[in-house]
Amino acid sequence: MSSPDFESLGIASPVLKAVQQLGYEQPSPIQAQSIPILLEGENLLGVAQTGTGKTAAFALPLLSRIDSTQKKPQILVLTPTRELAIQVAEAFQTYARNMKGFHVLPIYGGTDMRGQLRGLERGAQVIVGTPGRILDHIRRRSLKLNELNALVLDEADEMLRMGFIADVETILAETPDTCQRALFSATMPPTIRRVVKKYLGDAKEVSITAKTKTVERITQRYLMVKGHQKMDALTRILEVEEFDGMLIFVRTKSATAEVAEKLAARGFSAAALNGDLSQTLRERTVNRLKKGQVDIVVATDVAARGLDVERISHVVNYDIPYDNEAYVHRIGRTGRAGREGQAILFVAPKEHRLLRSIEQSTRQKLTIMQLPTGEQVSGQRVQQFQDRILQDIETGKLDQFRPLLEKFAEENDISMTDIAAAMTWQLQLERPLFPKIVPLDTSNQGRSEHRDRSDRNRSDRQDRPDRKNRPDRKDRPERNERSDRPRQERSRKEHPRDDDIEMVTYRMEVGKDHGVMPKDIVGAIANEAGIESQHIGRIRLENDYSTVDLPDGMPKDIFNHLKNKVRVCQQPMRLSLPSSSLQKNHPASDKPKDKKSEGAPKSPRKDTAKKEPE
Repeated sequence: MSSPDFESLGIASPVLKAVQQLGYEQPSPIQAQSIPILLEGENLLGVAQTGTGKTAAFALPLLSRIDSTQKKPQILVLTPTRELAIQVAEAFQTYARNMKGFHVLPIYGGTDMRGQLRGLERGAQVIVGTPGRILDHIRRRSLKLNELNALVLDEADEMLRMGFIADVETILAETPDTCQRALFSATMPPTIRRVVKKYLGDAKEVSITAKTKTVERITQRYLMVKGHQKMDALTRILEVEEFDGMLIFVRTKSATAEVAEKLAARGFSAAALNGDLSQTLRERTVNRLKKGQVDIVVATDVAARGLDVERISHVVNYDIPYDNEAYVHRIGRTGRAGREGQAILFVAPKEHRLLRSIEQSTRQKLTIMQLPTGEQVSGQRVQQFQDRILQDIETGKLDQFRPLLEKFAEENDISMTDIAAAMTWQLQLERPLFPKIVPLDTSNQGRSEHRDRSDRNRSDRQDRPDRKNRPDRKDRPERNERSDRPRQERSRKEHPRDDDIEMVTYRMEVGKDHGVMPKDIVGAIANEAGIESQHIGRIRLENDYSTVDLPDGMPKDIFNHLKNKVRVCQQPMRLSLPSSSLQKNHPASDKPKDKKSEGAPKSPRKDTAKKEPE
């Protein structure tokens, strides 16, 4: 049985025309199975990994059933992040390019609400947004869902992880009983199953199972390299590897700017993408990558979540992620919709455990990558130099220069080869064709050596005589005593966090009396400040206030946003920094510290970049 095409699926002619203009020939498995169900108006539960074409799976059929003459909201799509909201809204706009009078409005936190209010007043058939901001508009009565025809929950498991499920259920309760509902998720934890049973009823299920958690078309390699050698290793890879667009992932916001600046100084077209940039700048950076105006984007996980740029051929994990799911999402930015992709992971010698954890989670062995040699770098530069010469010769604009050089050679009795060699030497001064490559220590490249060494050490210990009778053994604590170490210490080892990140205790004017729960605080901070949940520390709930531990070095604009604009359970958060928690690099700390005064705040420091967590 042959695979269906888009025309046979029955989508509306204006939508089909847009699909054909985009050059899409055959639907992906999730699209082929989901589109007919949604066209029939039935509820749908879709289980599929990222990068399988989920957006088109619900956008194409829902657009086919839309009434573009009506400006009221007919479709609502909920996404966990603003980046994904923008991506989905752009997809709807692209697929509806041939539909007159169509409007889609993205709604998310971190931006001025007045523009969103004006957009809602003008009218839009499709609303795409994050749960928190959508709920704000519902409670302000600026967004009414009483005539909604369809609602989509995209990446529901991510919403659960970020603490948005309570908001999602509140929104679902506001939709009409006749509203068509679709839920897409990569995994199906019990909480998501409960939501499906309660709000989707007899939904038809489409499950796209994969042999591995990662896309098979992505070639995954790793390179063993020490931390201080990463930039030199990255430069060599960029010199030799043929790539179109590249996404480089780092752990912190400050590292995005640092790596991008160093790459630019080495002659590469690079830009930074992080949560500190305004939404306008972030969108501009993504558009530059799409248009080929920049070739490399250095980003954090939060900033690049939901990023879908067709020309990304390579993903480089400059910093290895602590979360295996983050690794899957990172490399999912390439090899999308059936395209080939390359993923490279930098692993420090002490990060063997994280590498093994990634392999176990993805059920794929990563191939070891050999660092490009000086000869390879030179060969690539020489090849590029030769290609440029051939291109210049083909242009035919050299006629006026040939007599000049022939005359110069005759007058000075010099061969044309010597002249060409002298000119080549001058041209390559800034970028030498034969650079001096400093050898990097790759003695720990192979894991087999690491394992062999471990095995030898283990056998050496076993062969030692009278091992159990060593005098100092009785002084050791028993195993059950050692296992009684604080739970927090074990948890920190099981879920590692960057040791350089210092935590600061903040106060919020919301508490138990307002019905606030820890998940509400996590969701608000993660969505509005772009701080990942694993970097949100201990939360203490009191009757009329709460405290939360957050990474030190919070940018001033984000602090002011949380302080003045963010609400939790419809109560103003009013984030503040108690005087006892003031840190030297926090924006609220504006008084120099008296060394004799233990409780006084420390003086601010200009260079806070190194401590800004993502």
